[in-house]
Amino acid sequence: MGLTPMTQDLAPHDDRIASRAAAALSRPGAYLEAEGEGYRLRTGPDRRRRPLMTLTEAQFLLLVAEPGLKPRPQGGWIAAASIARAAPPPGRPGVVLGERVVVEPDGVRATRVANLGESPIAWLARRRDASGQPWLSAAEAAAGERLRDDFQRAGTVGRLTMDWSGMPASGSGGGVRLDPAERARAAKARVASALAAAGPGLREMLERICFAGSALEAAERNLGLPRRSGKTVLKLALGRLASHYGLV
Repeated sequence: MGLTPMTQDLAPHDDRIASRAAAALSRPGAYLEAEGEGYRLRTGPDRRRRPLMTLTEAQFLLLVAEPGLKPRPQGGWIAAASIARAAPPPGRPGVVLGERVVVEPDGVRATRVANLGESPIAWLARRRDASGQPWLSAAEAAAGERLRDDFQRAGTVGRLTMDWSGMPASGSGGGVRLDPAERARAAKARVASALAAAGPGLREMLERICFAGSALEAAERNLGLPRRSGKTVLKLALGRLASHYGLV
């Protein structure tokens, strides 16, 4: 389960698909709807016509970031000017309400109202199993969000297609004198160190969930894992991350 095959189906492929979808969503009447494990882009209300294209979860999340999506009164989503510029609901910053196909603890697939501005780690941290226990511990959730934050701080320096194994394994990046480029390189080094700590076979799951924003089921499928084993693999990966960060 190497890094290169996993990342080849992300950027720039996903970026190109998302760019085409963003252009299509600018047309009057165009909208997205959840369909099975993906999202269909339609250019009008006539459902007898084939959808213009079908997007994956990762491509959908790219559209959530840019140009932004907002709920469509008849269901689904339409393009918004920008999620970043849109006024959030009072007292609920970062909330982008919509619908998402999820897998319940018993394995049943269902459509649920979801905050599309929420990270997959935060969403999973709120999930509970049949016995009422959280899917992720506080330390596991914090470790995943910390890795995600560092990846975002790395910016274009930390694109998904890069070879993280070539990065130095240290660098705190905590000095206040660092310029933006140096801070990005320091974040990139911290990501490389964290992925090295997770190790082969686990780092790929972290890349899918924390970097690409994939849903757990989609990551499980794309990595060729047995059905419903993704949670176990993710918890093992996050456990190693938590130890690496000194959270446990």
